[in-house]
Amino acid sequence: MGTQAWIAVGVVSGCLVFLLSTAAAPELILMGGVVALLMFGVLTPEQALGGFANEGMITVALMYVVVAGIRETGGVDLLVQYVLGRPKTLRGALLRLTVPVATVSAFMNNTPLVAIFLPAVLTWAKRLQVSPSKLLIPLSYAAVFGGTITLIGTSTNLIVNGLLVSGNKGHLGLFDIAWVGIPCSVLGILYIWLLAPRCLPERKPASAVFENPKEYTVEMAVEDNGPLVGKTIEEAGLRHLQGLYLVEIGRGEEVLAAVGPYERLQAGDRLVFAGVGDSVVELQRIKGLRPSMDHAFTLEDRTHRERVLVEAVISPHCALIGKTLKEGRFRMAYGSSVIAIARNGQRLEGKLGQIRLEASDTLLLDARPPFLERHRNSNDFLLISQVSDYIPVRHERATLAWLILTAVVASASLEWLSMLKAAMLGASAMLLTGCCSVSEARKSLDGQVLLAIAASFGLGKALELSGAASGVAHGFLALVGGEPWLALALFYFLTVVLTELLSNNSVAVLMFPLALAIADKLGVSFWPFVVAVMVAASMGFSTPIGYQTNLMVYGPGGYQFRDFVLFGVPLNLLMGIVALIVIPWMWPFHP
Repeated sequence: MGTQAWIAVGVVSGCLVFLLSTAAAPELILMGGVVALLMFGVLTPEQALGGFANEGMITVALMYVVVAGIRETGGVDLLVQYVLGRPKTLRGALLRLTVPVATVSAFMNNTPLVAIFLPAVLTWAKRLQVSPSKLLIPLSYAAVFGGTITLIGTSTNLIVNGLLVSGNKGHLGLFDIAWVGIPCSVLGILYIWLLAPRCLPERKPASAVFENPKEYTVEMAVEDNGPLVGKTIEEAGLRHLQGLYLVEIGRGEEVLAAVGPYERLQAGDRLVFAGVGDSVVELQRIKGLRPSMDHAFTLEDRTHRERVLVEAVISPHCALIGKTLKEGRFRMAYGSSVIAIARNGQRLEGKLGQIRLEASDTLLLDARPPFLERHRNSNDFLLISQVSDYIPVRHERATLAWLILTAVVASASLEWLSMLKAAMLGASAMLLTGCCSVSEARKSLDGQVLLAIAASFGLGKALELSGAASGVAHGFLALVGGEPWLALALFYFLTVVLTELLSNNSVAVLMFPLALAIADKLGVSFWPFVVAVMVAASMGFSTPIGYQTNLMVYGPGGYQFRDFVLFGVPLNLLMGIVALIVIPWMWPFHP
C-alpha cells in the first residue's frame, strides 16, 4: 500500500478507537476523520462532501418524514390496539408481539416503531401479569428481523443500495433482500418463541416502580410560607396517602427516618415519599408542597389542570449525561420538573440533585402536555411516555397515512419509480395531506444519524480510492486461502462484531469498499459480500449498544448487559448460519 493508503487506514482506525473509547458524539468523530483525510490530500472536497448528495442518505431522510406521518396520525397505535389482544400463555403473547412487529418493521424505520410499541407493551405486560423483561428484548429483536426483509426496512439497507447506485454497480429491488430476511425472521421468531420464556430473566423494569412503592422515590419540599409549616404529619394529611408513604424527612444535613405521625414540619423540609407513579399527581396538589428539585415551580403551575406525569428515558446523545440535574439546569432546558430517577429498575439513593445522569436512566417528570409533542423526536430522549392521564391521538388521517406508505412500497417494488423518487413523493404527500406538519417533519429528521452517515461515506471513499481497501483485502485473503465461502463467513462475522460496538450505518459504509475489494481479489461476484454487509450490519443482538432499539428497551426492561450477551450471541450465530447458506445460493460467487 502507498502513503495515502496508510494514511486512510490510520485515520479510519483512529476513528474506530475514538468511537469505542470516548463518549464524544459519533458524528463529530467521523467528520473529524473526513476533515483529516481532506487536509492530508487523500480526499478532494467533492469526494469528502459526496455523502451529503448520496442517493441512499437522501432516501433515508425522506423515509423519516414518511414514517413521521404514520406516527403522528397514530397509525401504529390502531394496529397495537387490535393485534396484541389477551393471549392465554407467554408463548402466545410472544407470537402476537413479534409477528406484527417484524411485519410492520419491514416497511418503516425500527426506532419509531419500537418507540410506539414500547409503552403499549409495558401496559400489556401488566395486564397479562407478565414481567416486561420477557417481552421487550423480543420486541427489539423482532424489529431488527423485519428490517432485513425489505430495502426500506432499515436505513442500513438504503445506504448500501445507495453505494451500489453511486458506484454504477446496479441496485437491489425492494424485496430482493427478503430471500435472506424472511428465513432469518422466521427462525428468529421461532428462537424467541422457544427460548425466551426460559432464558430471558424476570427483571423489574423502571415502570415496575409504579407497582412497588418501595422502589421509586418522590421528593417534595415544604414551602417556606406555606400552610404546612408547623403542622404534624398527621395534621398535614401525609400519613395515609393512597399509594404513597413517607420514607424520611431531610432537614438540612439531618435525615429523619421512620417518621412518626406527630413530627412537625418545618420550612424547607425535604420529604421523601415512595409509591406508585399515578399517586404523585395527587401528592403535587397538596398545598404547601412543591417538587424539591425546582424552587421556581409555582403553586399555579402545579395545580394547572393540563399538567401531566411523564416517563422519559435518557438517550446516549443527551448533553446532560455525566451532569447532575442542577448542573444541567434541567427545568430551564426542558420546562419540566424531575420528580424521580430510576436506573435499570432500581431506585437510586441520595438527593436527586446529587445524582449524575447516565444513558438509559428513566426520569419521572412533571410537565405540561406540549412537552410530549416537543420532545417526542428529541435526540435527548429515547422514549417519552405519559404515566398518568391520556392525551388522545387524532386518528382521522391514519388510514390516509397507511395508503401513502402502501403507495410508496408498491411503486418501488413494481419499479414504477426508483426508491428515491417513491420516498420523495411519499414525503411530499404526507406534508400536503396534513398527515405530518412541516415542524413534525423537521423534528423527525435525525441530524446526528444523517451527519454520521454522510461522514462515513467520506471515510469509505478514502479506503476505496487510496488503495487501502485493496491492501486490507489482500491481507484478509491470506487468512482464508482464497476460499470464497470461508472469506464470506469471516467477512460476515467481522461485520457483526463491529456492528455490536459501533453504529450499524457507519459499519456498513466502511465495510462496503472492503466487500468490493475482497470479491475483486477472489475473482468472484461482489453481490454475496455486499448482501452480507447489508444483513450483518443489522444483526446487533449481543449488546444493548449493538442496535438503537436494544438501548431503548434496556432501561424500561430492567435488563443487565449480560442478558443481551446470553440471549443474543446464540441468535447471532443462528442468523449467521442461515445467511451464509442463503446468500451464496441466491447470489452465487460465479453467476
